[in-house]
Amino acid sequence: MRAAALFLVCSVALAQAPEYAALSLAYEELRAQRYEAAITSFLAAAEAAPERASIRKDLAYAYLKIGENIPAREQFHHAMELDPADAQVAMEYAFLCYETKERREARRIFDRIRKSADPVHAPAAEQAFQNVDAPLAAGIERWTKAIEAGADNFSAHFELATLAEERDELDLAAVHYERAWRLLPARRSVLLSLGRVWRDLNRAEDADTALLAASRGGEPRAAESARELLPDRYPFVAEFRRALEVDPGNAELRRDLGFLLLKLDEPSEGEREFQILVEMAPDDLLAATQLGFLLYARGDAEAAKPLFDRVLAGRDEELANRVRAVLRLPQAAAGQEAAAVAAKEMAERSIKAGYMKDAVRYLQAAHQSNPFDYDVMLRLGWAYNILRQDAEAIVWFDQARKSPDPQLAGEAWRAFRNLRDSNRSYHVSGWFYPLYSSRWSDLFGYGQLKVELKTGIPLVPYAGVRFIGDTRRTTGALTPLYLSESAFVPALGVRTPYWKGLMAWAEAGVSLGYLSRNAIADYRAGISFARAIGSFNAAEGAGWFAEGTTDAVAATRFGNDLIVYQQVRAGYAAGSSRMQAQFYWNGNVTFDARAQEWANFWETGPGVRILGPAVPGAGYITLDLLRGSYLKGGRQPYNDLRAGVWYAFRH
Repeated sequence: MRAAALFLVCSVALAQAPEYAALSLAYEELRAQRYEAAITSFLAAAEAAPERASIRKDLAYAYLKIGENIPAREQFHHAMELDPADAQVAMEYAFLCYETKERREARRIFDRIRKSADPVHAPAAEQAFQNVDAPLAAGIERWTKAIEAGADNFSAHFELATLAEERDELDLAAVHYERAWRLLPARRSVLLSLGRVWRDLNRAEDADTALLAASRGGEPRAAESARELLPDRYPFVAEFRRALEVDPGNAELRRDLGFLLLKLDEPSEGEREFQILVEMAPDDLLAATQLGFLLYARGDAEAAKPLFDRVLAGRDEELANRVRAVLRLPQAAAGQEAAAVAAKEMAERSIKAGYMKDAVRYLQAAHQSNPFDYDVMLRLGWAYNILRQDAEAIVWFDQARKSPDPQLAGEAWRAFRNLRDSNRSYHVSGWFYPLYSSRWSDLFGYGQLKVELKTGIPLVPYAGVRFIGDTRRTTGALTPLYLSESAFVPALGVRTPYWKGLMAWAEAGVSLGYLSRNAIADYRAGISFARAIGSFNAAEGAGWFAEGTTDAVAATRFGNDLIVYQQVRAGYAAGSSRMQAQFYWNGNVTFDARAQEWANFWETGPGVRILGPAVPGAGYITLDLLRGSYLKGGRQPYNDLRAGVWYAFRH
């Protein structure tokens, strides 16, 4: 029985430690108003228990504390997806959507809640819906009348289309986005809106055509958004052709088609596209260079000469030097300042076109020419971030946050902090659980320190050391079936990430007895599943809650046995986020594969858990009065009063 109790206390704590340690620390940071530190811990807890909506909700409120509305909105969205029945979360998400200019989404959520049977939130959702919908309807009517009265201009059609999209009148929005685009083709961001609406109307081919045109040659932010909505592959020639039918004046679109045709070994087709491009955009030196190379390669040096002359007379020294190399002319060296400006211009072009690797190369050149340009450092950080090379991005964000420009430094600091916290190569965690048992009249101590490594693979290796001991030193029998091993157990192990509360782990170590001075091999493996609902943590407020854990642990240290045990608690949490008492009823069942008498028993009884300033740091106090009975053999039932203090941390 004693070994079973040991597994029951120690292994359950180990299974819950990664999630609860981060949560406990997060709530402690909240109470101390260290909101950014709390956010870091909440993110770790959300990674450990991605199915728990309450963690996402509390993380969202922490973001609101520091004025980060967009990350807060996204966390409320996650929480709403995990728990669609939580109308309060949905309302918070909808209000933040409205505040961050996502009125269409806000209107949809308010509309859903107002039609529900929720007596608390439906009236508020009805009022909020009317506050959103009425101005949209009035605006649509006003702009419709203006257009009918002769206001056939870009602004009128664009404003009407925007309001119609936000009110989910998608057919009307598509008509007027297209009219606005025809009136002002240079505003390619309108094509992004048109593609988005066509996609919602299930006009997939039309949507991709508009988005492809918007992804080239338009405003950088709109182009990037359009690329995110396109299929995750390079467009086909036919798709480029359709996009050029929509936007024939798009120089970057035609240039990309020309290069694609050259890669597909279609030189004549590519030359034709570059010929059109040079005629429609005489200042496009890259197109002039490429067309000149094509003409020169097929022996038409006379036709290539005016194109080369145009490039040599231009301000792009890199392209000019490429031409000089082909013509076998001496290379020209640009001054540092001119080289930096040219490199930044080329980087901007590459970013607009989506060629991030080229952008990095140009930005590196700009940095070499002017090592004190903090804007270049910041751009390098974002470029590496987009390329998913976060280690390099962190270095550049770290340098950019030293800028004397407060706005630039602030942007760089936020990016640096977010990347640093999400890309640490290791995490250190620990838990300690001293426990007094009236049945044994002894004070036991359990604990573990652990370092987990981030490897990029779906397994988390770790190294750690556990401690199992007691004050009376009740060890020394022939078999180690006691609550206390009086040992330190260093071990190497590996665990899976948490998936909906499920985690598997295995470790190999050595049990070092500090009394017996013996060293015994110790191999363990297990599967853990944990779920909790309701007011499980102090920051979640008062209310009913329930939690349960199921664990299966195999260990060579205890006779190669497999022990399965389950703990369930259900009760009511009273108090506030600063001090909370959770009153609950325990239900514990333990059994093993070898059907040993001591390893098959059940326990039940009341308990209380106290969270808040009464326990320093991130922890809680427990007090349980249990009645236990064996499932096999003739041992007498027992009573046990257990009092313990749990403490955990994670960095």
